[in-house]
Amino acid sequence: MNTVTPPEFETLAVRIEQHVAWVALNRPEKSNAMNDPMWVDLQNCFDWIDSEPVVRVVVLCGEGKNFCSGIDLASLMNLSVVMAEIPEAARKVEWFRRRILELQGNLTAIENCRKPVIAAIQGSCVGGGVDMITTCDMRYCTEDARFSIKEVDVGLVADVGTLQRLPKIISPGIVNELAYSGRYVKADEAVRIGLVNASYPSYAELIDAVSELAQDIARKSPLVLRGIKEMIRYTRDHSVQDSLNYVATWNAGMLSQEDVMLAIQAGQGEAPDYKD
Repeated sequence: MNTVTPPEFETLAVRIEQHVAWVALNRPEKSNAMNDPMWVDLQNCFDWIDSEPVVRVVVLCGEGKNFCSGIDLASLMNLSVVMAEIPEAARKVEWFRRRILELQGNLTAIENCRKPVIAAIQGSCVGGGVDMITTCDMRYCTEDARFSIKEVDVGLVADVGTLQRLPKIISPGIVNELAYSGRYVKADEAVRIGLVNASYPSYAELIDAVSELAQDIARKSPLVLRGIKEMIRYTRDHSVQDSLNYVATWNAGMLSQEDVMLAIQAGQGEAPDYKD
């Protein structure tokens, strides 16, 4: 396997292990609160992962006791300062709207990454942290994890993805309850409502389980993995008929005979050696 050195980021710790990129939010002293550099780092990191052939699967996790405590309050204060310097009301509104769209794009880069993304969540995951995990393909957590759409309690309409993506993941009625109340969801409820796939007693057990899953996925054809993600994402936003038509066109153009033969050989006990 080719070895690659990932870029360095101010707020993220990134390492590559056997085709799996581990991306860790790296502000543990601030419970991984999302400051201005982190938003940009996330987009730049996932854009790089999307373009790096060696990476087939991504695990998104957080250093320290908490996955993510949401938007850093200092960032909100900076936002207020900038807006106060724009004297004309319409231009102030225009600037603020563009800033929200920028933040949405920072997180959408996770969803747009062609590689499967697994979120491994411990401790608190609130506000912007929930926005972040809704962009991931799979979510797993520790038994001490807690989730909250917290924006309602600070006078905000959640605006960078939770209200748009979460109704496609869990029941819209449950989304309504959580968004209106801001209440916390513990791990057992998160599993029950489908917010996460499973929970584990400790962080070490969570990481072991997620690592095993990531390595299992990484042994599949990377071209097929990218195709599966494309189809699932497309189907979320289109009709069944449109989606069937798309997958027929996809396979007609991108089905690899070489990968099919390698997969058949793998079924006979031979380890597949797929091209990146």
